[in-house]
Amino acid sequence: MIGPGAEIGTITGGRLAGPGWELAPPGPVDVFLEHGRILDIAPAGVLAPRGVVLDADGGFVVPGLWDHHVHVMQWSLVAQRQHLDIAESAAHAAEIMAWAPVLSDGRRVGTGFRDGLWADAPSLDLLDAATGAVPTYLINSDVHSVWMNSAAFEREAMTADETGVVREEPAFEISRRLNDVDPAVGDAAVAAMAAEAASRGVVGIVDLDMAWNAAAWERRVAGGFDTLRVDFGVYPEDLERAITEGLRSGAALPGSGGLVRMGPLKIITDGSLGTRTAACSRHYTGEPGNTGVLNYPLTEVRALMARATGAGISCAIHAIGDVANSAALDAFAATGATGTIEHAQLVAHADIPRFARLGVAASVQPEHALDDRDMTDAMWRDQTAQAYPLRALAEAGANLRLGSDAPVARLDPWAAMASAVYRTRDGREPWRPDERISADIALAASTRGGSGAPSTLAPGSVADLAVCDRNPLDADEWEMRATVVSATLLAGRLTHLA
Repeated sequence: MIGPGAEIGTITGGRLAGPGWELAPPGPVDVFLEHGRILDIAPAGVLAPRGVVLDADGGFVVPGLWDHHVHVMQWSLVAQRQHLDIAESAAHAAEIMAWAPVLSDGRRVGTGFRDGLWADAPSLDLLDAATGAVPTYLINSDVHSVWMNSAAFEREAMTADETGVVREEPAFEISRRLNDVDPAVGDAAVAAMAAEAASRGVVGIVDLDMAWNAAAWERRVAGGFDTLRVDFGVYPEDLERAITEGLRSGAALPGSGGLVRMGPLKIITDGSLGTRTAACSRHYTGEPGNTGVLNYPLTEVRALMARATGAGISCAIHAIGDVANSAALDAFAATGATGTIEHAQLVAHADIPRFARLGVAASVQPEHALDDRDMTDAMWRDQTAQAYPLRALAEAGANLRLGSDAPVARLDPWAAMASAVYRTRDGREPWRPDERISADIALAASTRGGSGAPSTLAPGSVADLAVCDRNPLDADEWEMRATVVSATLLAGRLTHLA
């Protein structure tokens, strides 16, 4: 009986779904693997199986899936934190945290609240009254703000205002501190996260943790991590260190066997919708004068991108508001940088074709569109740019790459694809259905190269594969979300077997 870790020689009795399937024989096929690649594809039973055999039992073989935007440590620790997605008001959130478990470090940590449409507002006094002397932290679902009590501000040596909320860089600093757990604890959480991801057909992720990720992944690889491919990013404060240490985008981390590679320079140029800090051309409805913030002077963004580009490092530019997206595209044009714009949630009509012209991929998170639909309709009602323009970007030739931004949304590519294709969830009417994309584009965008350069099911391709119980190209929304993966292969090696 085979199990995880086995090197598969033949997948028998499968059906293909995904880029390259149209070149294969019709009907059930056997897929032959060798040296981590697809060697041949033949009608089922025509050729004798070779090596260790995996019976697909009529399941659909798809390219291995990627999540192109994950904060690995923060997502891995979510299970240890109090979930606040059910909080209906600031008072309700404070009440939940009053009964939340105290972690081993003496803190209460909650995550996932959305205050954009609350009737009341967070305040220091409200949280103090509910939580008392236990340092308490509530992380916004978008991670761009953190609501803390007085005990937490004292512990972090920060000064509180009457709201008890810190935003943008101070909020990121709080997240960095909360994520700085004992390596043994953190690495165990990451291993569990990776196993769960593999069970969803995921073979690779882009890790954009706000930390020096090279050291963390060196340690995990030395400890035996081999479940996923990982491209890890760096932030501006570590750019010179990365250059000095010879890190270049695409270069394999020593000892990782090519599984872990240096990724992009990540620059967070503006805020978020939920925190009302994404940089927009028009004010947030009901907040005259608030058009969000740019976190860096534009000259500094260009200087950082030019420095990275000259050192062989690609760029991942966080831009949510239309002003931030325009500035990011201008910076790509000025510097000749390669890479992605992360999020692209509000994009000026004139900027949509620029993604393809500049060769900038749109790294987008379709679940955010449904999480934010009510906030978008309420807070961006006065905006004239396009919100969550997936189809518009695809039709303009942009390379789409789908992800979750976990922990902002769950690391689940089937959920991301369902939201991209159907623009609905929980039985609601589709939201802005004209921006739906086709299932084949969504699946291609969930592979390593994205919709513009997808992984294929063809001889010679890397054998990063998943076997699932339904055809994602013709599944309805509920079927797509409920997809069951029976096996996941990384270069022909089983990383998951149901």
